[in-house]
Amino acid sequence: MIKNFLINNSHKHASKWLVLSIDIAITMFNFFLAYVVRFGITLDFDTNNMIYQMPVMIVLTAASFLMVGSYKGVVRHTGMRDAYNLFLAVTVLISLSGALMVSSRLSIIPELLNIPVSIICVHYLLNIITLTTSRLVFKYCYYFIKSKLGENSRVLIYGAGDSGLITLAAISNDSTRSITVVGFVDDNAQKVGKTINGIKVYSSRTVNHNFVVKNNIKEIVVSIPHISKKRLSEISDNLLKLPVQVKIIPAVNDWIDGKLKVSQIKQIQIEDLLERAPISMDNQNIKKELHDKVILITGAAGSIGSEIVRQASYYSYKHLVLVDQAESPLYDLQQELLSKGVKNFTPIVADIRDHQRIETIFEKFRPNMVFHAAAYKHVPLMENNPCEAIKINVLGTRKLADLSSAYEVDKFVFVSTDKAVNPTNVMGATKRVAEMYIKCLHRTSKTKFITTRFGNVLGSNGSVIPLFKKQIEKGGPLTVTHQDVTRFFMTIPEASQLVIEAGTMGNGGEIFIFDMGESVKIFDLAKKMIRLSGLNYPNDINIEITGLRPGEKLYEELLADTENTLPTYHKKIMISKFDDADCPLVKDKIDDLCIMNLFNHDDQIVGKLKEIVPEYISKNSTFESIDKKNEEKLEKPEGVLV
Repeated sequence: MIKNFLINNSHKHASKWLVLSIDIAITMFNFFLAYVVRFGITLDFDTNNMIYQMPVMIVLTAASFLMVGSYKGVVRHTGMRDAYNLFLAVTVLISLSGALMVSSRLSIIPELLNIPVSIICVHYLLNIITLTTSRLVFKYCYYFIKSKLGENSRVLIYGAGDSGLITLAAISNDSTRSITVVGFVDDNAQKVGKTINGIKVYSSRTVNHNFVVKNNIKEIVVSIPHISKKRLSEISDNLLKLPVQVKIIPAVNDWIDGKLKVSQIKQIQIEDLLERAPISMDNQNIKKELHDKVILITGAAGSIGSEIVRQASYYSYKHLVLVDQAESPLYDLQQELLSKGVKNFTPIVADIRDHQRIETIFEKFRPNMVFHAAAYKHVPLMENNPCEAIKINVLGTRKLADLSSAYEVDKFVFVSTDKAVNPTNVMGATKRVAEMYIKCLHRTSKTKFITTRFGNVLGSNGSVIPLFKKQIEKGGPLTVTHQDVTRFFMTIPEASQLVIEAGTMGNGGEIFIFDMGESVKIFDLAKKMIRLSGLNYPNDINIEITGLRPGEKLYEELLADTENTLPTYHKKIMISKFDDADCPLVKDKIDDLCIMNLFNHDDQIVGKLKEIVPEYISKNSTFESIDKKNEEKLEKPEGVLV
């Protein structure tokens, strides 16, 4: 019964008028006690004076507390500010009591109200001690009873610095859950073994399985400001082996009104653990570049395109033109922008393959910059549908680039992929062809054509992480194509910032490469995601090796073998210069490819792709037979009959 009452009423607070009444009662008892202390327990004094003084003191006490507002604080959350308010209220009371004494001695009021100085001083000290103590006693009794009878979660805070103390305060003041902070964990040997606010600091070495089970720890909150992803990954690797939930506080900049709320402490996500530091962009350059510009973005409703739109919307552009053939996602983006108060944008449903439709858009809006993010990108699907990959990734890009050149767009920024480097699949090869075409077009055009190339994007449509999350929700197994497969990863905002930054620094003809750090082993990523979900591999969820998909390779590259890299003013961004090609010949071959594509003969068009991109060697694909035929032609001497 007590437990249910406590749980059902834990969100309620005592009336401030009840608190005021209790404070006045305690103060009046202290007034009587002051006389006892001064004159002895025999009450060897004229009690009439005290009886007459009591009603006046009640009025003065009420006036003091009402003036300061010390009764308004939530008692269960009593802190230093509440103690200060009590001290201030009692100080106001002693001032009023002194004024009463002086007035009585000056015969302004009756002699009966003359309170001895010793009584006033003793009363003042008793009030400070008892009022503060009463609140603390109630606070700790409340949490003690709640921890014993309510649903209690026992927590460790990793980090015994200022951030750890703020986290402790946020947890302690949370009325929605019963949480007991068992201790702090810190790597600083000087702090280990000491106590902070009565809570012991433990070494990270002592926090093992036995420690967690013995102390019934349910959660560990990592509370270290400005922690690097590498350090966070090291800590989480150790903690995720334990039977606890691992949580993390947000960055200080993300705190609500500068204060940490318990609701902001979230379970650690795989995105938090990727061992690479985010890049910072030169916002002044971007601001200058986008100022008063008409910006056209293709694939505007996609993962990268929509984030480019969001990033660009922060600047003083003239107009945003959002082009995508996906109606529903484009509508969702439109509603999002309207809800944020974004103005001067036009969403347009259109297919970049439709030359007349796209030309109408160019004629109407006359864009100054084009960010081309529209593409087919799923490797296995495009391996089975090479005609469609060429229609969008090659033909669509060619038409868009030609129109940009014809309408003298200032800059054309093309979003490519690391799969275009030494491609092993149709999708990567088509993106490489598109890179080559805009590189050649740049030489004869006033438009500056720029390419950005990066790896996989976290949270994008078709990304491995959302797939793993869905598989975990269904109880597994997680599917990995190969135990040794690795990939580069970056976040959607970082990828979009890179594209915009490329448009700022590019002079045309460059391929910008982003330093993405170390590649991530997908099998290890899967195991870590299982642990992050509070489950164990392989006992709770297994990982199934399915084999490499058509066109997939074990690892991705950012730079081709024949390419050189040059530094830029940003240490995380490099420029790739590939070998000069015979552009007239390349453009003729691309024209032939687009014509051949009309006949939908997969082997012929893939063979043409391989002719344009000699380094394109198929892997785990039916098109490997084309590579074998090409090898046989090279090995067979001319003029020899067989």
